[in-house]
Amino acid sequence: MAKTRRNVKFQHRGSIDGKRPSISDISEGSSESGSPTRTRANGKADVGNGKMKAPPPSEYEKKRQTFITRTITTLIMIAGFFAAMFSGHIYVIAIVTAIQIVSFKEVIAIANVPSREKNLPFTRALNWYFLGTTMYFLYGENVIYYFKHIVLVDKVLLPFATHHRFISFMLYVIGFVFFVASLQKGHYRFQFTQFAWTHMALYLIVVQAHFIMNNIFEGMIWFFMPACLVITNDIWAYICGIAFGRTQLIKLSPKKTVEGFVGAWIATIFFGFILVNVLARYKYFICPVNVSNPFQAVTRRSLKSFLLVSHTFSKYATSPTKLTPAQDFGANIISGLSCIPNPVFIPHPYNLPTWIPSWTHIPHTLHIAPIQFHILVFATFASLIAPFGGFFASGLKRTFNVKDFGESIPGHGGITDRMDCQFIMGFFAFMYYQSFIAVYKASVGSVMETAMRGLTDEEMVEVVKGLGKHLVNQGVVGVEVLACLKEHMRR
Repeated sequence: MAKTRRNVKFQHRGSIDGKRPSISDISEGSSESGSPTRTRANGKADVGNGKMKAPPPSEYEKKRQTFITRTITTLIMIAGFFAAMFSGHIYVIAIVTAIQIVSFKEVIAIANVPSREKNLPFTRALNWYFLGTTMYFLYGENVIYYFKHIVLVDKVLLPFATHHRFISFMLYVIGFVFFVASLQKGHYRFQFTQFAWTHMALYLIVVQAHFIMNNIFEGMIWFFMPACLVITNDIWAYICGIAFGRTQLIKLSPKKTVEGFVGAWIATIFFGFILVNVLARYKYFICPVNVSNPFQAVTRRSLKSFLLVSHTFSKYATSPTKLTPAQDFGANIISGLSCIPNPVFIPHPYNLPTWIPSWTHIPHTLHIAPIQFHILVFATFASLIAPFGGFFASGLKRTFNVKDFGESIPGHGGITDRMDCQFIMGFFAFMYYQSFIAVYKASVGSVMETAMRGLTDEEMVEVVKGLGKHLVNQGVVGVEVLACLKEHMRR
């Protein structure tokens, strides 16, 4: 009797791996690539669409398209920047304002918020509220500082100017209380992280942009020169790095090299000397926005007011009044500015050693403006310190695993990707200017503020009378003006 075979499996006809083929297996096998069924189906699809499927672009085509987009965008940005700068200070301030708002939006959005936490109430609203509060405080400080003669004599603006800091503080406190009241159980970590992230963005972007605006008020050169130094350093770091870069500089940016870093420093110093020699020749760049004199306005309304006042007191004045060129935001590259230049732009003689032989034809006295020494510091900071703002941004992007902060600029990424070094450079330019270059002197606005804050009405009347006597003695106004003041003022 034959033994029964165990563990012997008989393969069914048409089966695969001992399994009976399913309907799906049969359909997939019959429609494989190259089969008549697949070919007929594709043919019908192609005929139905009326065109063949386009092949994906090659890597070369992608790089070529990116290069074209970047080039066009760069030319548009350069043209727009110079058009704004030559049109007047107000347009440059508008650009800086737009940049800080967009950069704040990009930095806030870079945090990868889980979908379940996006629905938390007031999270985004509080971010924008703190932005508005900060901008109100910083812009208000600028308005009060540079426009004292306007806000301190206006009945509506005077309370806001006098209590500006308290109002700003209370606005912040309202946002703080609202944030604490909106805390929800289970989301504490996320909400406090967003609170800290918002304040970091306010400090790194909005506060530093505020100092850049102050640079514009002090003179266009203090805004344009630092920006150009950073751009030049970035370009030469790329060129020198490609030409002879060998040693990696920092792990956050693997493409940065020590050779490119040092080469860009040298090139930036040479470029700074050339740039400052050109800009120092034009008062449009070196003159501050001087709006402390109400008789130096440029608008038609203020001009009419000035002419009316001049007509009223013309019979009392002993010397003609001269209307100086526009000194406010209405000035542009054509109308220009007029001022007494800062001593830093005036060349000073420097004697060379006497042992230099005469046959070298080297002059024994050189006339050099102090700004040419200061440019060494600016160029050094732009080359050695400002790039770390870019490294900081690179580390931030690596933390959140993103390539760019946004897509605000086609081909370039976000605004923050292009401004990461500019913020810290502008901050440094303000601090250096205020510490070593600025000339502090009394202005009409500061004198008015001191008198209005520290004197009584009777004391201010005595000051006005004293100034009237001084102007009469100097021959600036006639005796009739002093008599008119005594007649109409309370004793």
